[in-house]
Amino acid sequence: MMVIGIDSHKDHLAACLIEETGRAVEHRLIGNTSRGHAELAAWAQHLGVGRVAVEGSGSYGRPAALVLLQAGVNVVEVPPQMTAHARRGQRTGTKTDPSDALLIARIAARDDDLPPPRPDGPTEDLRCVTAYRRELVKSRNQHINRLHGDLEQTRCGYHRKISGVLSSPKTLTRVSRLLSGNTSTRAQIARRRIRHIRELNRQITEVTTEIASLVTAVNTTLTNIYGIGALTAAEILAETGDPARFATKDKFAMANGTAPLQASSGRIVRHRLNRGGNRQLNKAIHTAAIAQIAKPHSEGHHYYQRCLDRGNSNAKSQTASGPTSNKPPPKI
Repeated sequence: MMVIGIDSHKDHLAACLIEETGRAVEHRLIGNTSRGHAELAAWAQHLGVGRVAVEGSGSYGRPAALVLLQAGVNVVEVPPQMTAHARRGQRTGTKTDPSDALLIARIAARDDDLPPPRPDGPTEDLRCVTAYRRELVKSRNQHINRLHGDLEQTRCGYHRKISGVLSSPKTLTRVSRLLSGNTSTRAQIARRRIRHIRELNRQITEVTTEIASLVTAVNTTLTNIYGIGALTAAEILAETGDPARFATKDKFAMANGTAPLQASSGRIVRHRLNRGGNRQLNKAIHTAAIAQIAKPHSEGHHYYQRCLDRGNSNAKSQTASGPTSNKPPPKI
C-alpha cells in the first residue's frame, strides 16, 4: 500500500509518498491554498494511494484534509506527539518539513488504528466556540493579574479593604470607588482594565449561553452523567468529534490519554500515567472524575474508594477514577 504523509504549515504542505517498504518515492512542497489542495487530491487519486496521513488536520491541515475526504481519499490524522516520538527514535534527530512528512507517512503505514479527521458539523461548531471561550477567559485572567499589579502600586494593601475575586462585578465596583479621585497614570490604566474585564465578562456570559444551546441541540446524553455540565460536555464533544472514529472504547481511551500504560518488569506488574492523547479532552474527563470523587454514592466515588481499599495512594486512585481501558468511557 502506498501512503502519502503531509506535514502542514500556514503557507505550504510538505508531502511525502512512500511505497510498501517505507522507502520515500517522491517529495512535494504544495501551497496551502485551494489550488494546492486540488493538486494534492488529484495526485492522490492518480496514484491510487491507500491512505493519506495529515498532521495538523485540526488546524493548518484541515482545509486540505476536507478536500481529500470530499475526493473520496482515505484520510487519517497523525497526532504531533507520534511524529515527535518517532523523530526522537532517529539516529540524527533531524527535523525538516520533508523528513517530518516521511515520518508521518511511515506512522500511517504501520498503524491501522489512526482516526480520520473530525468532520464538519455541530461538533466542529462546538470546537470553534469553546476555543473562543478559552481565549476570552485567558484574556480576562491576564487583565485581572495586571489590574492586581496596578492596585498594589496605587493602593498597597487594597485586598485588606476589598475581598472577592477581581472578575466579580461587585468587586470591580468597589475597586472603582477605591480609585476615585486618583488621577495618576497607573490609576487611569487600572480603570481601563476594569472596563476591559467588564466587557470580557459580558462576552464570556454570552458565549457560555451559546455553548449551552449548542449542547442542547445535539441531544447528547453526556449531561446525564454527574460532574458533566454544558461546558464540560461541549469540550468532550468538540474534541471527540464523531465517536464512530474510534472503533472500540480502548481506542477512545488511548486517544484521550486515560488508558493506563504498562510499566511492568519481571514479577512486578504496574501501570503508569498516560501523558499522551488529547490533553484538552483528558482535562474535561478529569474534571468530571474529580467531581464524582467528591460526590458520595456516585459511580466515580465508589470506584475511587475501591482503589483506596486496595492500598493505592490518593493520587493513584484519582488517576484511576477517570475512564480507562478497563472501564467504559462516557456515552457520547
